[in-house]
Amino acid sequence: MHVSPGDSFFPPGTLAVGVNYWASHAGIFMWRDWQPDVVASDFDQLARAGIRLLRVFPLWPDFQPVASLRKWHSRHVEYRTSSDESPLAREDGMCPVMLDRFGLLADLAAARKLTLIVSLVTGWMSGRLFVPPALERLNPVTDPEAIQWQLRFVRAFVTRHREHPAIRAWDLGNECNCMGSATRQQAWVWTAALASSVRAADPTRPVISGMHSLKADPSAENGWTIRDQGELTDILTTHPYPLFTPHCAREPADTLRPLLHAAAETCLYADLSGRPAMVEEFGTLGPTVCDEATAARVARITLFDTWAHDARAALWWCAWDQSHLDAAPYDWLAIERELGLFRVDGSPKPALHALAEACTAIASLPLPGGRLPPRRIDAVCLLTAGQDHWAAAFTAFILAKQAGFDLRFHYADRPLPPASLYLLPSVKGRAPLSRQRERELWARIEAGSTLYLSLDDGGLGELHARTGLTLRSTSQRSGDAAFEFAGSAFSLPAPCRYEFTPVPDTRILAREGNETPVFLQTPCQRGSVFILLAPLETALATRAEAFSPAPGSPHQAFWQLYATFAASRLARRVLGKTSPWIGLTEHPADDGRTLVVATNYSPDVIDETFVPACSQEPDPDWPAPSLRHRFAPASSVVFCLRPKRCSSRGSQVANTPGTAEPQLV
Repeated sequence: MHVSPGDSFFPPGTLAVGVNYWASHAGIFMWRDWQPDVVASDFDQLARAGIRLLRVFPLWPDFQPVASLRKWHSRHVEYRTSSDESPLAREDGMCPVMLDRFGLLADLAAARKLTLIVSLVTGWMSGRLFVPPALERLNPVTDPEAIQWQLRFVRAFVTRHREHPAIRAWDLGNECNCMGSATRQQAWVWTAALASSVRAADPTRPVISGMHSLKADPSAENGWTIRDQGELTDILTTHPYPLFTPHCAREPADTLRPLLHAAAETCLYADLSGRPAMVEEFGTLGPTVCDEATAARVARITLFDTWAHDARAALWWCAWDQSHLDAAPYDWLAIERELGLFRVDGSPKPALHALAEACTAIASLPLPGGRLPPRRIDAVCLLTAGQDHWAAAFTAFILAKQAGFDLRFHYADRPLPPASLYLLPSVKGRAPLSRQRERELWARIEAGSTLYLSLDDGGLGELHARTGLTLRSTSQRSGDAAFEFAGSAFSLPAPCRYEFTPVPDTRILAREGNETPVFLQTPCQRGSVFILLAPLETALATRAEAFSPAPGSPHQAFWQLYATFAASRLARRVLGKTSPWIGLTEHPADDGRTLVVATNYSPDVIDETFVPACSQEPDPDWPAPSLRHRFAPASSVVFCLRPKRCSSRGSQVANTPGTAEPQLV
């Protein structure tokens, strides 16, 4: 069996925990103000704290200090060293002193059993562009001269340090998609050139993307896409800061939506790319966002959640506070100064203790083979052309988690993976699927799968032919779609009014006040189709406090709709729950047992009584609490269930909600 470089670097079912490192005394400017005794002391502190993985950054203009000397009409004459205009020490423009300094840093790391991810082209850092003087005013991503020097940098740096045992992987660079604008093709060429240069110099280590904020749409004309990075690199990376990511900072940092951000985005990258993905940076962005106690809760949950969703690694940003530094970007941006696990005086913050506690808890579990088995996937969420992909994907992920099941993502331009449940969330436009792909989907439904479809202003071309439902009319509408379901009142923005003529056996699950159906189910040969006539996912994505557990918040239990169309999948889960603020991942092991990671995604204490399937019972040898558990705020616990003999499975799955009796039409 082929093992990808990413899998050998971060094996599935394991979690590497680390930190992004700049020296405590100088931050970004550590290479110019080189103090190896400080670096050694920093590494001692990190090693004592249990940190074993560091991401480090050779700042581009420090390591390749190239200046262009010019004459009349700005005509280039020659390249020289930027600091003193002396001739270049090497043809590749690399500074021998800086290369030696990095070698010493790697030696100091190895002596303490620390391993390194090296972020090669560090031209963008903390909100400031750092490029050699010769390349200022050029677009580093698209200009041939800039790319030429980057390729020289990569070849020289990797060749010099490829034998060092402390280096674990090469990262193309830190968020290089921030260095300059690019079309999709230009971004592809830049990535391909640098990744190929790394592999030519060192074919033994994986190439990590280092990019963030990638697009799900593989046909995007402008920008960097998940699929292209998956084609060209071995491991994709997320930098899931809610403040900088659309639709994520709409509730406090220690609540459901922000807490699920890291897992959801990293799953999206892994699913759409076919590559492993890791959380390369995470954190709460300091006291302008939340206090240290909240940051500690975020740190703890993120480790358990990335582990449960096979995100392979999580690295906090960053090691030390930098509030004592005056140079830009620290002078510019308050949000960049107090992001460390350690304060300026060297004292640890609560987040460091939280990371250590989570690591210890995970390491103490008697996992089969020392790894967490892959999580059970209950559904496939199809992303389609024309929609806000992240809004639809993220909200679907959240609602599925609240309802009690897990999904994976798939972009619908490629052949569909087999599934018993498909989601088409917030379909927009008149061409969401090709005819080939839509017919493939209908064939799956007619063979027995279930389809959930929510509509923005789009639809499926063969809905009538496959189900008999006739769309009498559609038009723009004013006002929200308001309806009741399962004893709760709901209201959603809906840009279109749809009027369907039902067919025999259509079930109207919810109506608006004027009796217009808004949520319905219709058979499709051996399968079933659930249709919601409003863009639930993209509407909730833009609604502040939509997932707030606070009293008086506008939260509505939309997860009940998800639990309804996923009822057959929920009945196959080994553990049920009652609280929508508790999330579960189930991990079937080869020995017949199932591990369940349960997480409280809220800032409140929650008492939960879990309901095992009739065929399951707690493993008495597992060091886990009772299935009646009191969750501390933003906390996780791991259960283990094993098969037992029983006469009937039983259907009392706690997370299947009671629903209003549907009306048969």
